[in-house]
Amino acid sequence: MAEQSTPLSIFWFRRDLRLTDNTALIKALAAGKPVLPVFIFDSNILAGLPRDDARVTFIFDTLQTLNAQLREKFNSGIALFHGNPLVIFEQLLHAYQIDAVYANQDYEPYARERDAGVRQLLEAHRAKFFSYKDHVLFGTDEIVKADNQPYVVYTPYQKRWIAHWQEMASHSEPTERIKPKWGNLVKGQPLPQLTLAQIGFERSTLTVADCHVDAPLLRAYGKNRDFPAREHASRLGPHLRFGTVSLRQIMQQSVQAEAEIFINELIWREFFSQILWHFPHTVNQSFKSRYDHITWRNDENEFRRWCMGTTGYPLVDAGMRQLNTTGYLHNRVRMVAGSFLCKHLLIDWRWGEAYFAQKLLDFELASNVGNWQWVAGCGVDAAPYFRIFNPGTQAEKFDPDWRYIKNWVEEVHQPSYPPPIVEHNFARQRCLAVYKKALGVSQSSG
Repeated sequence: MAEQSTPLSIFWFRRDLRLTDNTALIKALAAGKPVLPVFIFDSNILAGLPRDDARVTFIFDTLQTLNAQLREKFNSGIALFHGNPLVIFEQLLHAYQIDAVYANQDYEPYARERDAGVRQLLEAHRAKFFSYKDHVLFGTDEIVKADNQPYVVYTPYQKRWIAHWQEMASHSEPTERIKPKWGNLVKGQPLPQLTLAQIGFERSTLTVADCHVDAPLLRAYGKNRDFPAREHASRLGPHLRFGTVSLRQIMQQSVQAEAEIFINELIWREFFSQILWHFPHTVNQSFKSRYDHITWRNDENEFRRWCMGTTGYPLVDAGMRQLNTTGYLHNRVRMVAGSFLCKHLLIDWRWGEAYFAQKLLDFELASNVGNWQWVAGCGVDAAPYFRIFNPGTQAEKFDPDWRYIKNWVEEVHQPSYPPPIVEHNFARQRCLAVYKKALGVSQSSG
């Protein structure tokens, strides 16, 4: 490791676990000081996760791969730490003469608070903190209305986003063409390492699948995306979440394939990210505050049956069993299962959001909260509250031969399969009555 008296820069790996097209890493290496890459297993984030959390295993294994690449190619590596980031940086400031810390921006409320604390600590030691846009294509204030207020409806945001992308793409130099100055890495020194056990975890039996994104998949995405039995999944979600792929490169591939529907999904991700930034209360409160007056039933037994996939609604049950078994859940089925919990069972969307946060390998706070509020009707969605999906007709339309359902609910046609937990028409009318009462809507309207 570099001598204590030698000024150095730190590149802080977070949600950007890759060496290619990594904005803050490129900036750090270009600054001219020796660069020490670090990763901190944040005890504040890890607290409460199961010991065999597959996402932690994935992060750990990815760091081992990156470390091996840096050792082989550049005689360098990544220093691994476990603890509170503020405490870790206090230790680093005592060990080294740190000129600056480079990191890519994270837009979640905890991350903003954490980074503000680290910045303040560094400035007190006359060190600088630089952060860069990397996790999204457009930052929090780049896509706004004429009065600089954030968009709260997707369609106008999407149109503005596309216009900005076209303008940017016409004159900007893609960052992946900028070659990192690897010669500035700290070299030839032993760096602190960790095992999974040392951070309180064990190897998960679940694995994050490699992502698969090519032109045929992108072009066919719009045709295939609603049918859970079709083998067309990109498995891109966890890789975007942890930054093992470049969002810019994915976008360029999508543009080249003219994959408009896929691009819209990327824009939804950015839309929810800027909603969370501008309205951080939405983590645990409805975007439309009057929806916080809904009287949820919150039946714990029914919630448990939803979690385990024993509601008697085959498409819902198939989805929840897929989630529990693999950590993945098809997007169409996510919508149906989420709507069922909130509208049919009248269980608080926050219960479902927390369960998905625990189980999904591609969990991302902004998208999870945004989508759960969407199905509950209390978020930024412009559709009326009385949109209630019928899980039976959804199955008929999107899994007509029951191939997906039978794969996950083998007993679906056997006496052991439970009857529906609630009758659809009854549940619909009950939901409408509860929502109307909470919103002060006349029972004769809607």
